[in-house]
Amino acid sequence: MRIGMLVDMYKPNISGITAYVSLNKRWLEARGHKVFVFTFGNLDYEDDELYIMRSPGLPLNVNDSGFQLSFRYNTVAERKLRTMDVVHVHHAYLSGPLALRYCKPANIPVVFTNHTRFDLYFQHWMPIMPEAIGETFVRTFIPNLCHRCDLVIAPSPSVAVVMKDLGVKDPVKVIPNGIDFAPYADPPRIARAEVGLPEDAVVAMYVGRLSPEKNLGLMVRSFFGVAAVCPQAHLVIIGGGSEEDDLLELVGRSPYADRIHFFGKVLPERVPSHLLLADLFVTASTTEVHPFSLIEAMASGLPALGMDASGISDTITPEVDGLLSHPDVASFTAAFTRLVLDRDLRIRLGAAARESVRRFDIEQTAPAVLVEYERLAASVEQRLTYWQRFKRWWTRPGVDE
Repeated sequence: MRIGMLVDMYKPNISGITAYVSLNKRWLEARGHKVFVFTFGNLDYEDDELYIMRSPGLPLNVNDSGFQLSFRYNTVAERKLRTMDVVHVHHAYLSGPLALRYCKPANIPVVFTNHTRFDLYFQHWMPIMPEAIGETFVRTFIPNLCHRCDLVIAPSPSVAVVMKDLGVKDPVKVIPNGIDFAPYADPPRIARAEVGLPEDAVVAMYVGRLSPEKNLGLMVRSFFGVAAVCPQAHLVIIGGGSEEDDLLELVGRSPYADRIHFFGKVLPERVPSHLLLADLFVTASTTEVHPFSLIEAMASGLPALGMDASGISDTITPEVDGLLSHPDVASFTAAFTRLVLDRDLRIRLGAAARESVRRFDIEQTAPAVLVEYERLAASVEQRLTYWQRFKRWWTRPGVDE
């Protein structure tokens, strides 16, 4: 099959969606399929993958998002897009309408996966727009996009419920986003001394964007409470983003600055090794759809603490493989302190976490999506007239294009 992945941004930007598309692209290509990524901007970036179709875009420097604005693909990308057997949209606002514009008239089925809590993120992306206008836009745009797609996927049951609450009336199929577990089996180890961590410390770790929607201020303030009663507690923060300066200032004003470590951005292939430095993983985000970094941590055998919110609560089973907290500082601090103090609890939850996240193995999730691609492509083929089939065959590129 020829499969198009449509994203508003791609490498070198690091995000859960970028990781999902790159991983599934490799999985599909290893099984003989040809996968094209259609995106915008970074025209001078040297891709380490085949078939990355980049069109010009205007950078939008809003909250370090990495998005680039464009309302069309260039001629080469547009022609290539029309040769796909199926296209899969991963960002709604730019890629979604373009998929419908170019692919629906060409009888190419369109799949949309909702990777984002649009009801919570829109104000983050468009802070100058009044909240009521933003909510109205989301409640109009998302249901309309879903209605015009041939298949809509939610990565978790709670996200499917959120989509229904936004007004999506069409069926939503739940298929988790997968990860490759191989890098977490036995990654190279880093000695704590190499990165300035005491050997006897109890290390909590966060990995992800340092941006407002991740609720990092609450996480850090909660750690202040933990540090006050647990002298062995240390916090490692991995990632970069628009909140970094504010977090550094917040930490610098506290008496615990020497126990909070900012490691900056880490290459994705180095994340498994860094996770082995930690004793537990922590996130205070309440805006997740499918928390990739949380699943990575659990695959590394780390017990996790998160908020009782969509995405997180779909991943953590409380008291089995992690802990969930109410979304307030007091509750989060209490659960955080409990994990730091109770070594036996950490060992029990961590062992269960490694097994429970096996349900997100790429070897289970990617085949489920491929089945849907093949079903949709076959359904379209059956509906085509003889003339439409001939036209499609005639305009198809050669096997190496």
